[in-house]
Amino acid sequence: METKKTVVITGVLGGIGTQLAQTFKENNYTVIGFDVKDQLSPYCDKFFKFDLHKYCSDADYKREAEATFDVEIPEIFVLINNAAVQILSSLSELQLQDWNQTLNVNLTGPLMLSQYFLAKLEKAKGSIINIASIHHQLTKKRFVSYASSKSALVGLTKALSVDLQGRVRVNAISPAAIDTQMLRDGFDNNEAKVQMLNEIHPSQRIGKPQEVSQLALLLAEDKLGFINGANLNIDGGISNVLKDLD
Repeated sequence: METKKTVVITGVLGGIGTQLAQTFKENNYTVIGFDVKDQLSPYCDKFFKFDLHKYCSDADYKREAEATFDVEIPEIFVLINNAAVQILSSLSELQLQDWNQTLNVNLTGPLMLSQYFLAKLEKAKGSIINIASIHHQLTKKRFVSYASSKSALVGLTKALSVDLQGRVRVNAISPAAIDTQMLRDGFDNNEAKVQMLNEIHPSQRIGKPQEVSQLALLLAEDKLGFINGANLNIDGGISNVLKDLD
């Protein structure tokens, strides 16, 4: 019987994180989930309440967390850095603590977890998948911190693919609008606005969490092992659209 491979997924309780866990679970992976919230996930074999911001800023917290992981996570084949925070503000109102939290969760956390799990990933001939965003390329007003962090995460992906050559593959996925509760909350659950969002995509719809998770599964497997250092947009064609005046 084939030994199950282990995947670690951060932000596992969010819309995309939940679907990542379900997809990998259904494909015979042992799923280990991290999230700052504390609630049961039906798709996690193990779950850890874990604060990425604190992991990056509190040395004692980092040491205690890693001591736990040393025991509880003996092996890992895939690390999916999915957790993210999105704190909106214009440049004039941006608070340094919000900027630092955004960079810690969206960029420094993925770096530090990649560093921590490196030996086990290398032993398993595994890979790292960073969930970036269309905001690395196309953004909107008040997304200063978020867009900067996602741009840097794509850069980190490319740099690590070179730095870890022959050891661990590293790729990124950059979704555009994905139909999650977080997205709908951002539109105040206004169905008319969500419908307009659907229609501005050449696909005539926004994405589904399952589409992101299936792409992650493909990147994790050896069948596409020549894909390394890539950032794959999953955006319904929106990055090709130049909006004109009516």
